[in-house]
Amino acid sequence: MTNIREIARLAGVSTATVSRVINDHPYVNAEKRRKVLEIIRQLDYVPNSSATSLKKGMTRIVGVVSASYTTSSTPFIQAFNIIAQQHGFNVMLFLTDNDCEKERIALEMLRSKQLDALVCLHRANEWPIIESYAKYGPIVTWQRLVSEHIPSVFMDQYQGYMLSLEHLYARGYRRILNVYSSRGLNTPQRIRAYDDFAKKYTLDDIGFPDLHHMMSIADGEHIARWWIEQSQKPEAIACSNDDVAAGLLTEFKRVGVSIPGDVAIIGFDNNDLARLLDLTTVHYPSDKQAENAFAILLDRLGQKAPPLHALEFELIERRST
Repeated sequence: MTNIREIARLAGVSTATVSRVINDHPYVNAEKRRKVLEIIRQLDYVPNSSATSLKKGMTRIVGVVSASYTTSSTPFIQAFNIIAQQHGFNVMLFLTDNDCEKERIALEMLRSKQLDALVCLHRANEWPIIESYAKYGPIVTWQRLVSEHIPSVFMDQYQGYMLSLEHLYARGYRRILNVYSSRGLNTPQRIRAYDDFAKKYTLDDIGFPDLHHMMSIADGEHIARWWIEQSQKPEAIACSNDDVAAGLLTEFKRVGVSIPGDVAIIGFDNNDLARLLDLTTVHYPSDKQAENAFAILLDRLGQKAPPLHALEFELIERRST
């Protein structure tokens, strides 16, 4: 295989000069640079990326670990990829389907220096296992975590959910159905928000069930059919995300239920569906969280990092309330 010594011999220069040309070092004689580049072109030489990374101590690749694509995680991944590329990094995505062994592949690549850093959107392994890999390279998470070894860019869901509840109350709604996602770390914060909200306004327990594990458009359609069958109907439905809200809205419109005349709907995330369907929602700045995650990793890699964004939820009022 063609190597640097062969290129140096054919170009009549030293191997150090060839190395400087390959690494785009500024202090190389223009004629020597031209000769080296011409030989490289003729021989179709491609530098060994592994050897280059080993020499520089960086791969400039960051791994992003997620259980799957979701409408909430996709904006995070896209924003992270954009800012990483702007700083000369590439992103390797690991979709684990909550498989611990698939997640370990990414962790082992960090340990073996095939990755510079990791972002953990949704974990499969227990945190102590993931934390044990932080000594091999920086790890940051999107999930709620308080750790000395792994910083988190999570936002307190209590604040965001309280925004939606206060909006519904201000609009005159009292009989509110709560729709939650999984029983992960965010859901208890939303439950606590509703409990505090109900105490604040001395709302009676109206007997509506708390609906859990509701995350998809199909789940929203299911809730709409449930609502139609009830004699005591909620006046408003606070959804776990915009997909559920979209399913509710479209199923209600299909059967002639008036929104918000018969029932109000509020989503969470502010994704494209919410904008297209004119859904009131809470804006969750996952793009800014992604940029913060990259800035933290860059700082921990010893490079100049952009300043962190101040993260805030924002109520986006549209026609569904």
